Amino acid sequence: MRKALSVILLLVLIMVPILSGCSSNTSSDGTGKSKTDSKKYKIGILAPAVTHGWVAAVAYNAEARAKELSDKVEYKIYTSNNAEEMTSQLDDLKTWGAKAIVAFPQWEGMEVPIKQALSEGIKIVNFDIKINADGVYRVAGDNKDMGVQGAKYIVDKIGKQGTVVMLEVPSAGSVSDLRKQGFVDKMKEIAPDVKIISYATKFTREDGLKDFTDIMTKNSKIDAVYSMDDETSIGVLQAIKEAGRTDIKVVTGGGGMQEYFKMMPENNDIFIESALYSPAMVKDAIDVALKLLKGDDVKKETIIPTTIVDKTNYKNFLDEKSPY
Repeated sequence: MRKALSVILLLVLIMVPILSGCSSNTSSDGTGKSKTDSKKYKIGILAPAVTHGWVAAVAYNAEARAKELSDKVEYKIYTSNNAEEMTSQLDDLKTWGAKAIVAFPQWEGMEVPIKQALSEGIKIVNFDIKINADGVYRVAGDNKDMGVQGAKYIVDKIGKQGTVVMLEVPSAGSVSDLRKQGFVDKMKEIAPDVKIISYATKFTREDGLKDFTDIMTKNSKIDAVYSMDDETSIGVLQAIKEAGRTDIKVVTGGGGMQEYFKMMPENNDIFIESALYSPAMVKDAIDVALKLLKGDDVKKETIIPTTIVDKTNYKNFLDEKSPY
């Protein structure tokens, strides 16, 4: 009898772990979450193949954010030189198994492949660029508000009287139009007596230097410069230095360029400002893609508020590895 009980007890001890192992198809990872809760989401990233400047920094920041989320995200990043190449890369991402794609499509011709990806159930988050396709999510900055903040900054520094040169960039289309509209409307509201003189230029330091050198010969007194772009502003500052002008007290910019940031504390006689339209905003696009895959509610369009950078806070935005 005692021997029979021993055999039964032994069988019970053998069966307990077996039954326990069959009772669930998930297991704890030591954090209170099951392994099925800690799966990684596949996110693809598409960006232009540029090695320097604002556009190059988009790919840099997108990959940086994906690496930061490596415990949650598996990613692949491709860069391309045209719409045909980006389309091929989008197909590669679909084959890889991407469930969401963050795209910065700078060329025409991406609407059809993006619509096809959407029809296959892939989440698409566009950075900056608008695509005419239902179901696309978008993350971008606020071009109009950049102009509003530029107006506030200038009036804060020179007051409600004076002459401001506005450098608009017609070749930039709606980007320039919105930044101009925000600036002009706000100036009319808060400093209607300020004289605004408008000139055309481009988003390059070479054009900023050339055009502003000519502008200074036509205007003996300028209190501030409303420039829409950091690259343009670097050219403007060089022109001011070469001309030996001391009347100009403010130069604004836009974008978020590391080189421009470092110039801010070096110019004691000029307030240098940048209204961020930072390529780092693409990190928010990666976050949106992850939220979508997790089933969270996400707005169709996420507009990042404008941040002003000048010599009082520029150190907070320095990134030695950034290509822009």
